[in-house]
Amino acid sequence: MVSPNPHNFKNIRLSKSIDENTENIKRILSESSDLLLNPFIVSGVKCNLVCFEGMVSTSTITNLILNPLTDLSLPSDITSEGIFEHIRDHMLLTVDRALTTEYGDLIRRLMSGFAVLLIDGCDTAFSLGVQGYATRGVDEPSSEGNIFGSHEGFVETVRTNMSLVRRRIKSPLLVFELFPVTDLSNVDVIVTYMSDRVPKKLVSSVKERLKGLKIETVLSSGYIEPFLNDTKLSMFSGVSVTERPDVFCAKILEGRIGVLIEGTPFALILPALFIENFQTLDDYCFRPYYTTLIRWIRYLAFFAAVFLPALYVAVVTFHPELFNNTMLVILAEAEELAPLPLAAEAFLVLVFYEIIREAGVRLPKSVGGAVSIVGGLIIGDAAVSAGIISNPLLLVCAISVTASFVIPSLNQPVTVFRFIAVIAGGTMGLYGIALIASVMLVNICSLENAGAPVMSPVSPFTPSAMRDVLIRAGFRTLGKRTASVGSLTGVNMRNGGDCNP
Repeated sequence: MVSPNPHNFKNIRLSKSIDENTENIKRILSESSDLLLNPFIVSGVKCNLVCFEGMVSTSTITNLILNPLTDLSLPSDITSEGIFEHIRDHMLLTVDRALTTEYGDLIRRLMSGFAVLLIDGCDTAFSLGVQGYATRGVDEPSSEGNIFGSHEGFVETVRTNMSLVRRRIKSPLLVFELFPVTDLSNVDVIVTYMSDRVPKKLVSSVKERLKGLKIETVLSSGYIEPFLNDTKLSMFSGVSVTERPDVFCAKILEGRIGVLIEGTPFALILPALFIENFQTLDDYCFRPYYTTLIRWIRYLAFFAAVFLPALYVAVVTFHPELFNNTMLVILAEAEELAPLPLAAEAFLVLVFYEIIREAGVRLPKSVGGAVSIVGGLIIGDAAVSAGIISNPLLLVCAISVTASFVIPSLNQPVTVFRFIAVIAGGTMGLYGIALIASVMLVNICSLENAGAPVMSPVSPFTPSAMRDVLIRAGFRTLGKRTASVGSLTGVNMRNGGDCNP
């Protein structure tokens, strides 16, 4: 048998010698100090319970595994195979248990919080789920606030996240497929979907992409998102991120595929639609007329966040005739003492805001608020008083920045396009802004992910799905089965259709 080493052990089978298996495990793990070996004897046969310190529950191992095994009363002439069969057939030990025959699977389970039972004379080991590592409790999501919805958010433990989803969708059609990704770290990833609403080829394509990741580890959902996204030449994404189990379940029921990742509370959903950035869970708790109003305010906030500073710069610089006389005089008086061109002023204010925002995010929460006060009030007021920045420009940029808070999921593209629009408006006026808006619109409409156009159901137009876009219809209408990925890609899942992602 090939002797395993830390770089080549995954497909090597276990030996029947417990001493050889123990030495090989120590060699693979370089005799790491957190490796625990617990040798004991059952009816004259050597056994060893292997685990990692801090990854397992000591009380669970003692009460459910070690005590029952050491108290076994078996015939003195029983063989190793007899002990193995007795444990397999007559002792439960733990609910989560599996048989392990290769070192790769054994090491992965050890590092996932399993305890591995080795028996001398057997080339198969028991993997017993006795996880006991420290985890964060289910808490309110930090990035997606709501008023009437659930206050439970995903956590870093992927199996806890599975339970949060299963509690909300008690259907046998809900499928969880767990497998490790990356050759070095073996991070657990779960692909989630409704088996009657997602094309089989799409599921296979997503699984192949995940299993073929060419990275060493996955520490956040951002490591995986680029590999699931077909929109490579765009600032907009075809994959959405959520920290909320209820939002995750809503998308799964619409025929999407969800990806849960060990170690991060942010789940991925694909394909994502651009219109979903303007929808929140509270929309379905409010009355339809109020939700419709709020949704149009979000659309207006998006355009204000991207184009308002650029429009101000373009109109004041190139098209002052659009203002009436009173407004023109006020703006002329405000801008006449400013030492910089208007486009440079706007660019400077927006850069300064991004500096303040980044400082507030990275600093501890106790200091982050103070940074916002100092930056927004003291420095901003001083800049205006010194004549470096004009009051109207500061007001316009403040409105634009505040509007971007309404759609936090689009913060990245909005920030970049805001700077581009200011440059275009400062050099080409309204024509430059129109050009940038056209490029952005064409770019969004041309994108698709997993066969679904990102701009659906607006482009291509799907009348049945518009009940939750321009308006929010009542639940007597929304309660019917919603549009799925299959309908967006022209696949009838009820007839067993597939699609080519």
